Amino acid sequence: MDLIFFDLDGTLLNKTSELSSFTRDTLNLLTENNIAHTVATGRTMPSAKRVIGEHRFDLPHIFNNGVTVWDPRDNGLKLANLLSHEEVNTIVDCARLNGLAPFVNTMIQGQADHTHVVFHGQTHHKVEANLIDNYLSHSELSLEPLSSLVSDHCVTNISMIGKTDIIQKVDEYIQKFDSLIAYSGQALEGKEYSWIDVHHRLANKGSAIEALKHELGASNIICFGDSHNDLSMFELANECYAPNNAREEIKDVASAVIGHHDDDGVAHFLRERFSL
Repeated sequence: MDLIFFDLDGTLLNKTSELSSFTRDTLNLLTENNIAHTVATGRTMPSAKRVIGEHRFDLPHIFNNGVTVWDPRDNGLKLANLLSHEEVNTIVDCARLNGLAPFVNTMIQGQADHTHVVFHGQTHHKVEANLIDNYLSHSELSLEPLSSLVSDHCVTNISMIGKTDIIQKVDEYIQKFDSLIAYSGQALEGKEYSWIDVHHRLANKGSAIEALKHELGASNIICFGDSHNDLSMFELANECYAPNNAREEIKDVASAVIGHHDDDGVAHFLRERFSL
């Protein structure tokens, strides 16, 4: 059984963070041909669902770089490697010392539905305010002030956005802690700004994929990704492919480098690989 995992940003999505019509048609062809596929992304559940849109990924979805696994078949939710209260305080203090607003992502499990609540600190920069006003306030998640966060909340990850040089300082600081790992990249606002996402170090896409591989009885794991948070799934995959826009360290370990993410590189590869 082939089992395909797609990273979203920089891989399956184009430069406007959308699934193109050609990619959507290709995903539908995978479904029609009973080729198992799903997503493994660093995005939160609400964020990923927004860009996935109407396409149905019937198998469990991996969110938050492996912290959250949601099964659309029964609405089941599994959380692993959450941030501890002490780790949350360490990251929040780091954000404040560097003049950044921490965005603390949490999940509340429910029988009928699951709630994603973001607790955020006071904003200091326009990009932080824009994140709240133009995206977070219009999404399905709930927004709360950081002062409302209590120690028993299930914290999946903490994000920040700001000037690139400040984000680099935060990244260097987080690396000093054995229990934490950070992923960062250029913000949509341009090279002057970057984002950073901090997780527990044991949280990664690879561990979540390994569990699903055994659960679903897959024999051939195929992964697509473009950044360093995809390395863990590349390490266990039977086949791993990097789009031409991927970071060099990803290309170096990929089975092959395929087309650019903004040219439907993954979709074109799939049509040839599976004769769709």
